[in-house]
Amino acid sequence: MAVPKTSLSAGAIIRAVLLEDAEVSARTNKVFPVATDSAELPYILYRRASLTSNPQKGGQPGADEIQIEVICFTERYGEGVELAEAVRAALDHVTAEHDGMRLRSCYLIDSEEAYQDDAFVQQLVFSAKI
Repeated sequence: MAVPKTSLSAGAIIRAVLLEDAEVSARTNKVFPVATDSAELPYILYRRASLTSNPQKGGQPGADEIQIEVICFTERYGEGVELAEAVRAALDHVTAEHDGMRLRSCYLIDSEEAYQDDAFVQQLVFSAKI
């Protein structure tokens, strides 16, 4: 018997949305939950940064609210901004279904940029309901 998927598996739907988006996949098809030392630029990392459970009246489960960090790593700054724009277009204000999970809402709440380990970094934080 399979265990039902919850917001703990949200990374799978985020990854699927990114890989299915033409603008994102035109720039990279490397979308990982964890990077290895051998990952070549450009690539995207994602992770669930927080989770808030929202039970309904009567104790029934409601939509969990999560924060997902999506981090773009590129060789050049402009390339990073373009990839971040493509990621935002793919995820901001979208709904999706994948492998029995439903992304009910997703919107950008924060972003940051940096340079680390010889790569330009664009970090986007999305609030999502699963």
